[in-house]
Amino acid sequence: MSSENLPQSPEQQLRKPRVAVVFGGRSSEHGISVVTAGAVLNAIDRTKYDVLPIGITTDGRWALTADAPERMAIANRTMPDVAQLAESEEGGVVLSVDPGSREVVYTEPGAVPKALGEVDVVFPVLHGPYGEDGTLQGLLELSGVPYVGAGVLASAVGQDKEYMKRVFTSFGLAVGPYLVVRPREWDHDPAAVRKRVTGFADEHGWPLFIKPARAGSSIGITKVEDASGLDAAIEEARRHDPKFLVESLLRGREIECGVLEFEDGPRASVPAEIPPVTAHDFYDFEAKYIDAASGIVPAPLTEEQTAEVQRLAVEAFDACSCEGLVRADFFLTEEGRFVINEINTLPGFTPISMYPRMWQESGVSYQQLVDRLIQAALNRPTGLR
Repeated sequence: MSSENLPQSPEQQLRKPRVAVVFGGRSSEHGISVVTAGAVLNAIDRTKYDVLPIGITTDGRWALTADAPERMAIANRTMPDVAQLAESEEGGVVLSVDPGSREVVYTEPGAVPKALGEVDVVFPVLHGPYGEDGTLQGLLELSGVPYVGAGVLASAVGQDKEYMKRVFTSFGLAVGPYLVVRPREWDHDPAAVRKRVTGFADEHGWPLFIKPARAGSSIGITKVEDASGLDAAIEEARRHDPKFLVESLLRGREIECGVLEFEDGPRASVPAEIPPVTAHDFYDFEAKYIDAASGIVPAPLTEEQTAEVQRLAVEAFDACSCEGLVRADFFLTEEGRFVINEINTLPGFTPISMYPRMWQESGVSYQQLVDRLIQAALNRPTGLR
């Protein structure tokens, strides 16, 4: 029997829903996940919900952390870390995989395990592998615990840029030219890979972008002007993911659009434009989070262009069977055509991030956005749906 079908005691009926905010993680986006968690913890209405912050360290330990959003901000261009927030260097949080129980237990070496109570919903703010890619979502499905955002399949597809593009193409969404290099190809015959990549450049032109297949926040991406920079760019991408993509430069404007699930289905926000970033080669991690390069919200588009990108964003949401939220990123080419670059099933969610800014401009405040996502998760069953 799943836990959502279990009868509730009077105490359960009276208490506030408990939200576990899970953050940090093992990916290279650990720090920005902590920053996001701070913003979410600040925004959750404590009169409506109880909150349990759970940080995952870079080595994968689930730690009980302080409920201290003020300690989760970028300081002196340095990202925060779960290890700095953990209440113990060895203690761990355990979530039951029994769907008949949502009990969370805290254990310390040599001490009696301590029950922390039940969790009603998980708000994962993990970016990248081991969190945004369906792995955490699979654990929560096994546990019967509702959670914010996309399910297992959509999370996995949304994390892997190769299969994301394959899904988009199958649904008739336009994508830019790309090629995929798998680990064994580079490991066994790097010369053949270099030949493939230079052939791709002969067809589509330099510069190229070399990027990890399953990473986000523009981490590990290098803009390569000619063949002399290929090996260094490939190694940088492979530091984050042994599979990498090669993409051609699409000349045009970068347009983003948020999608949010409402009771009557997904709706698109006003779009935003990412203008050229003069201090950076492209809109990379430092431009996004350290130097806080800002986008233009709403994007200066015609009514027809706005309606078109909103339609395409919702189509991308549906194509990947997403739930909750998505940020869809497009190029508006010089020919006036929208080409989808990627979606993010757990987009940047800090106060300066584009997704909350687009919804703020659309009439949904950050606090309302967080509340809507929690309520949607509480109302959505786990399992096949």
